[in-house]
Amino acid sequence: MARNGSRRAATTFIFITVLIDMLTFGMIGPVLPKLIAGFVSNNYASAAEIIGLFATAWAVMQFFCSPLLGMLSDRVGRRPVILISNAVTVVDYAIMALAPNLAWLFAGRVLSGVATSNMSAASAYIADVTPPEKRAAAFGVLGSAFGLGFVLGPAIGGLVGNVNPRLTFWAAAAFALINTLYGLFVLPESLPRERRTSRLEWKRANPVGSLRLLRSHHELWGLTCVNFITYLAHEVFPNVWVIYCIAVFGWSTGSIGLTLALVGVVSAINQATMVGRVVKRLGERRLLLVSLAVAAFGLALLGTNSGIVFLIGAVIISLPMYQASSQALMTRRVAPSEQGELQGALGSARGISMLIGPSLFAFTFATFAGPWRSLGLIGAPWLLAALLYGVSLVIAWRVTSHADDVVLPLPEPTPPIYAES
Repeated sequence: MARNGSRRAATTFIFITVLIDMLTFGMIGPVLPKLIAGFVSNNYASAAEIIGLFATAWAVMQFFCSPLLGMLSDRVGRRPVILISNAVTVVDYAIMALAPNLAWLFAGRVLSGVATSNMSAASAYIADVTPPEKRAAAFGVLGSAFGLGFVLGPAIGGLVGNVNPRLTFWAAAAFALINTLYGLFVLPESLPRERRTSRLEWKRANPVGSLRLLRSHHELWGLTCVNFITYLAHEVFPNVWVIYCIAVFGWSTGSIGLTLALVGVVSAINQATMVGRVVKRLGERRLLLVSLAVAAFGLALLGTNSGIVFLIGAVIISLPMYQASSQALMTRRVAPSEQGELQGALGSARGISMLIGPSLFAFTFATFAGPWRSLGLIGAPWLLAALLYGVSLVIAWRVTSHADDVVLPLPEPTPPIYAES
């Protein structure tokens, strides 16, 4: 019973870690542009360019550091990687709160990209302590943390930032500090010494080297492609949603915020409560295929230029659970000592999508809202994203089999053991 209680406390901490990563990331969203603009004499054109540079730097750090932290957790254990990265997050937000110029602010943003790459170790922790047949539900709970952070972060950041933009960074640092101290007491190690890699292979602890694991198995590589395409398609939301709603429907920022909150809340509740139940009925493969099809349909509705249909589509795109099911399928295809490397490689794929996606969808919107507006396809970015989901559906169907829907209960993984002092 004590071990089960320890495991529940540990997984709760992992959930809170991911939630705080997303919460603090969202908190600074409303205030960072204002702070940057203050450093360039409120020249918003220059500020926009700098914001783009900051976003690119953050994505580059995710690209390079996700496989490194993932493999490092395979070698030294999950606990030290997660706790140290959480502590670095505290320092990062303190640096940004005190930043006297853009150079310091940029350094803080780079450090944030490094520290929040701990998602690879956090996901590997969940794979360590969760039986294979329950991993989709566990990853669904992690997905709900993203949804909650997506909703609560900007709201909290905006309210605190109204008092003082820098106060938002101090608030983010406080959240991260509390989480770090909490983890020191409740987070046991999940990867026993005998299941760790014998040494850290630097040639594999990088984005290019991490491809070796992903390409080692036909189905694993195919599922990696599915994940990358969905990561890329998902970039349409942060880069197009607001400007599309303003340009097409003339909605206020308050109304747009409510639509984003709707998506975040429905998605969070769905991921936290429904994944396990649906997996029991459909199996992981069918859940993956159905989710990708539903996502493609919902995105197509978003591109119809009708406000009512857009809201219906917003609810529909909150329902798919493809990320949880695809991750669960992938974790079953690698050894326990490779879970961190797997999650790190997926983090790199996410980083690449964050580098490509903004330009792809911004260019598509600019083209069909400008020179090609007469075609009546201003919703082209949503249709492009729907097409990408359709492609990922075909790949998922080809690289998985009906056997993936039958997950026989396996012996419980080794319970977390408290790290040696």
